[in-house]
Amino acid sequence: MNPKPLYQQIVSSVVAYGNCLARDNKEWELKHRETVETLVSNFMPAGSGFDSGTKLDWDATLRNPAKLVFTTSFHHMNENGMYDGWTEHTVTVSASLLFDFDLRISGRNRNDIKGYMHEVFDSALREPITHDGERYYSPAMREASEKFQATQS
Repeated sequence: MNPKPLYQQIVSSVVAYGNCLARDNKEWELKHRETVETLVSNFMPAGSGFDSGTKLDWDATLRNPAKLVFTTSFHHMNENGMYDGWTEHTVTVSASLLFDFDLRISGRNRNDIKGYMHEVFDSALREPITHDGERYYSPAMREASEKFQATQS
C-alpha cells in the first residue's frame, strides 16, 4: 500500500465505519473502528505535554463527516519546570481545497499554547502512513528504526 497522510488514513476508515453503521455490518464496523483507534493512539500527539494523549470525538466526527474532531489536554509547566495545570482542547480538522486541511484549536490559549499545538497536530496529520498487511507504520520511522538496529549488530 502506498503511504497516505495520516488524516486521509483516518478519514477513510471513519467513512467506512459510518457506512457499516448504516448497513448494520457489525464485523467490518468493529474492524474500521479499531483501525481508527490504532491510528489515533499510535500516531497522534501523546506525551510531551499531551500527557493524556489524543482521542477522536466519534459523535462530533460522525455528525459531520467532512471534519475530524479530536479532544486533547495539555499539561503546562511553570518557569521552574514544575507542572502547574491543564488546559482542555478540541482540534477540528476540516477539508481545504488550498491546503489539504484546516486546523482549528479551541480551548484556553494559556502560554500561547495553541501555536505549538497547531504545529504538532499539523505535522502528525501530514505524516505519511502505510500498511504492510499486518500493521500501520510511518516509513520515516521504520527507516530510522532499521538504521538504529543496524548499528546495534
